[in-house]
Amino acid sequence: MSNSPDESSPIASDGQSPPFSLHPVSHGKSPTSAALGRESADRPEIDFPVSTTVAMNTAAVQSTIELQRRLERIQSAQYYTYRRKHVRTSTILFLLTLLSTFLVGAGYFPLEYLLGQIVPSFGAFLQKAYLPLNVDELFGQSCRQGLQYSLPLMAILFCHEMGHYLQSLKNGVPASLPYFIPMPLPPMGTMGAVIFQGRGVATRRQMFDIAVWGPIAGLMVTIPVLWYGLSHSGYQPRQGVSSLEFGEPLILQWMIAAIHGPAPEGQVFVLNGIGFAGWVGVLITAMNLLPVGQLDGGHILYTLIGRRAHIVAYLVIGAGLLAMVVRQDFSFVLLLILLMMTGPKHPPTANDNEPLGLPRHILGWLTLSFLIIGFTPSPITSPADENEPPVKQVEPLLPQLADLPAVFWVSGCHLSQI
Repeated sequence: MSNSPDESSPIASDGQSPPFSLHPVSHGKSPTSAALGRESADRPEIDFPVSTTVAMNTAAVQSTIELQRRLERIQSAQYYTYRRKHVRTSTILFLLTLLSTFLVGAGYFPLEYLLGQIVPSFGAFLQKAYLPLNVDELFGQSCRQGLQYSLPLMAILFCHEMGHYLQSLKNGVPASLPYFIPMPLPPMGTMGAVIFQGRGVATRRQMFDIAVWGPIAGLMVTIPVLWYGLSHSGYQPRQGVSSLEFGEPLILQWMIAAIHGPAPEGQVFVLNGIGFAGWVGVLITAMNLLPVGQLDGGHILYTLIGRRAHIVAYLVIGAGLLAMVVRQDFSFVLLLILLMMTGPKHPPTANDNEPLGLPRHILGWLTLSFLIIGFTPSPITSPADENEPPVKQVEPLLPQLADLPAVFWVSGCHLSQI
């Protein structure tokens, strides 16, 4: 094809090009026909001018770009639809957990009060049942105590989970928003929260960062909350306190001794709502640092020592079962069942050979060591168990709350994988 404006050129003298021109060839072979071994005379050859070819190529490129943009818009719309549902579910679970912890901290009295406002006969019953106390004043007191427990505890759980989530974003590892688990039963009102992460996506270093910063972020809130709560709690005569008793981890013993000194004879330390929220934060963090499977401790230990962490996980589960049988204390039986269901072994990361470096090794072992000072083998006991040593108690809101059954199950705020 020639680009010079002569008689054989498809470009007219006025510079305009026809849409296309047909050039039947009676002699010789075109390059295309020769390559295929067929005579060009068998069929006419369509010869497009240069300007038309460029225009057609440009149109094709623009069409491809437009199609790609449409696909991107569709995918973006689908993503934002999924994201909105995801955010909505996470928000609803957060609010339900906030409500369940509030009701537990308030002793469920706000529900009774609201029912009394709706049903006048029940309201009259409440007035008589709580004499000489004023029901309206009790409602205000119960709401304050509920918030004193619920808000600090939710702040602890939220910071723990955001430590995981923000590290996932920083490392480019897909992860869900936190899913809080409401459980409107005493004594805690929640089973913690979980974050779901794709299996085998994170490398060794990424998995370490995601796992370790959950407990660290949670403890940054737990320790000040616990210290403040203990500072505003105190010793009371054991005979005047009738409630569930809660075990003392070493960190709690050290703080109480530093703030209030040793216990006077015949008295027991009673936690207020804020102090109990700190106690729950310590317990959940310590349980999550158990070096098993999908718990934070399981993630951290696997990134530190690799597949040898599986042996440690089986030893921890075996020791836990043996301790429960010997002590006849089955507080952690549901937790062990959950760990067995999710699997004691930790799945491999995207790159198990990636080096962590000395600072991460030090940080990892220091974080795991909190298990020593934060874990208690008997988290909840009954005052009737005279063989148990004196432990801390939680101040009941109303007299009838002293007889509430002990319901204990904390699955924790571990980072789970799917």
